[in-house]
Amino acid sequence: MSEKKQSASVSFEALSSLDAPVSFWKGIPFGLQHVMAMFVANLAPIFIVASAAKMTPAQSAAVIQAGLLVAGLGTCLQLYGAWRIGSRLPMVTGISFTYVAAAVAICADKGYGAVVGAVLVGGVLELALGLTAKYWRRFVPPIVSAIVVTSIGFSLLNVGATSFGGGSGAKDFGSWQNLTLGLISLVACLAFQLLMKGTAKQLSVLFGLVVGYVVAICMGKVDFSGFQDLAIVSVPQLMPFKPEFDWGSIISIGLLYVVSSVEVLGDTAALTKVGLNRTPTERETAGAIAGDGLISSVSGLFGCLPLTSFAQNIGLVAMTKVVNRKVILSGGLILILASFVPAIAEVFNSLPQAVLGGCTIMMFGNIILSGFQMIAEAGFSQRNITIAALSLTIGIGFTQVSDIFVNFPSLFQQIFASNCIAVAFVVAVILNAVLPSEEHFLSAPAAKEA
Repeated sequence: MSEKKQSASVSFEALSSLDAPVSFWKGIPFGLQHVMAMFVANLAPIFIVASAAKMTPAQSAAVIQAGLLVAGLGTCLQLYGAWRIGSRLPMVTGISFTYVAAAVAICADKGYGAVVGAVLVGGVLELALGLTAKYWRRFVPPIVSAIVVTSIGFSLLNVGATSFGGGSGAKDFGSWQNLTLGLISLVACLAFQLLMKGTAKQLSVLFGLVVGYVVAICMGKVDFSGFQDLAIVSVPQLMPFKPEFDWGSIISIGLLYVVSSVEVLGDTAALTKVGLNRTPTERETAGAIAGDGLISSVSGLFGCLPLTSFAQNIGLVAMTKVVNRKVILSGGLILILASFVPAIAEVFNSLPQAVLGGCTIMMFGNIILSGFQMIAEAGFSQRNITIAALSLTIGIGFTQVSDIFVNFPSLFQQIFASNCIAVAFVVAVILNAVLPSEEHFLSAPAAKEA
């Protein structure tokens, strides 16, 4: 009887193991949960840049399709890797918000073709940074990685809160309908996790999304207009935009690739911490950066934006402990399938932001706590405390008052004015390089008694 019951479900031991054998079909719900957690966030940067570039609906649809395809391909690459490229960790990739401000500025000045050209070249740069990571990785000690992870968590809090209220730019932002939807989704997640037993607990976020979606339909909050006149199958277009190689655009985007590489250091450290209870190996860190670089260049070939590992999915790993690569592979394949079937993409795309916010807001808090744990593991020496305190205060505080950078060059503002991760990282690296050793922070020893 017990064997029969065991065969009908997936054990927690299998889900929490990287390579334990798991039935592909039984793993789909857990992979789907990862897709649901990142789907809207994966498309949001595309919506913003497409609007700034004044794309036609057909052009915008082509970029959205490409965004789904490369997110799935990038996830598969990170899961299993090729040569020294790919982390071989349960990492989910998606279109990064890091590049949005620079891409919007380039669209206004040079056009979207210059963005595509910069994405192609910048991806090669990040690939090179990954393959040479062992030479510069030592400049990022554990305390710096911990600060990056912590700042990633803090940077996501307003994303969760904004979604909870209905999404950025929503006409009914903060309405009681949106807040009710967010609260119902959050309560559904918590109730499912508390009441269910065994492996089923790991599907709490998916349950919350389904419950929230059904309630949203009943409240008339789901827009079904996108389902009209949909083609059954649509193939993503290769090179829908002609790339232009403008040096100013390449430098601007290239600098952001460097920042993104550091974010990947933090993401990889956070993922292995919360999912595998260890630090990442040099091979995993280098492969993660190289994987993001390669798939970002591929994304450019499809006329899309750069990708990176998604912090919200690291939060999902922290919450569920599901790290099985075969399980998460199903999520990557679902993303690829969605890029060919417009109806699948539209189902996800019609998910109200408030529902997503209710289900993800708790996950983002888990990232911050993981960062705190990493700071503790790095050690609460006075030197580390000084580095962490100043880096987080300046990184988070200054970017909340972005006008403080008003007299800096525009390129500097594009990179740092609203990116607390980049600011915290730079401050941490500088402090780690210039501050003296721990002995200088200690009080002078008490004078010996006569």
